[in-house]
Amino acid sequence: MLLDGKVVVITGAGRGIGREEALLMGKLGAKVVVNDLGAHFDGTGASAGPAHEVVDEIKKSGGDAVANGDSVSDFKGAQRIVECAIDTFGKLNVLVNNAGILRDRMIFNMSEEDWDAVIAVHLKGTFNCTRHACVYWREQHKVGDVLNGRIINTSSDSGLLGNPSQSNYGAAKAAIAAMSFIIDREMAKYGVTVNAIAPVARTRLTVEATPATAALMGQGTGEGEFDVFNPRNVAPLVAWLASDDAADVHGEVFRVGGGTVWAMQGWHSAAKVQQRGVWDPSALGTKLKTELAKGGTRKETMADVFAGGL
Repeated sequence: MLLDGKVVVITGAGRGIGREEALLMGKLGAKVVVNDLGAHFDGTGASAGPAHEVVDEIKKSGGDAVANGDSVSDFKGAQRIVECAIDTFGKLNVLVNNAGILRDRMIFNMSEEDWDAVIAVHLKGTFNCTRHACVYWREQHKVGDVLNGRIINTSSDSGLLGNPSQSNYGAAKAAIAAMSFIIDREMAKYGVTVNAIAPVARTRLTVEATPATAALMGQGTGEGEFDVFNPRNVAPLVAWLASDDAADVHGEVFRVGGGTVWAMQGWHSAAKVQQRGVWDPSALGTKLKTELAKGGTRKETMADVFAGGL
């Protein structure tokens, strides 16, 4: 099987996208650490139930898994997540950073706590788990145990394209995309790849927390019909990126939803104005307005994504 013998940690795997990733990777032969704090979508509360339910499903399908309830936002807790894989299954091959929360506010209504909580789970949580996994893989590589680590991070169109009321979430998700290709360059010599996905799927974060998005995604389809927004559609890409077959895929960001995968590109020069010498501000403004009016710098929006279909 594609992931036979691999040991995988998936954070936030108790529900939604993480759950589907865990179930599929378990079916493909991986031993899975199902990490989930069991919190509400805003990060409050905790429950061991969701993680254990996913573990039970994996085991019923003939796979092997263990539940972990540590918080990714805690540095030592993230270390325990990585150690859970090593202690239980003897090694770690793959880390999927998926855990996330939402606290949407327009910037003039956003509290410091709203900002800190979202950054702590998404950005710091991704750093925490990634850092501990990379320390482990580097140390193993030095003693000749090349584990060919795989990290798949979870970005978002909110960070890549922008979405009102999500400056905290979008900032974290944009930073995660940048982290992915930076850390990939740092870890490539140890046989590690780091890539990221920007999923388009119906989850608690897109249904309960963002009603406008929920309206666009609907409630699903009838039996036998293909549901383009089902989070199950995201998992195959993540499973493949975790495999040996994706060894040459480095520092990429993919949007994924329905039956479609887009290879994304980050900031790049779309237009320029130039002269030899210091610009007069008014003259520079005139030149820039002329260039911008050509339309070559128009940014894709999240509304464009939905309007174009998946």
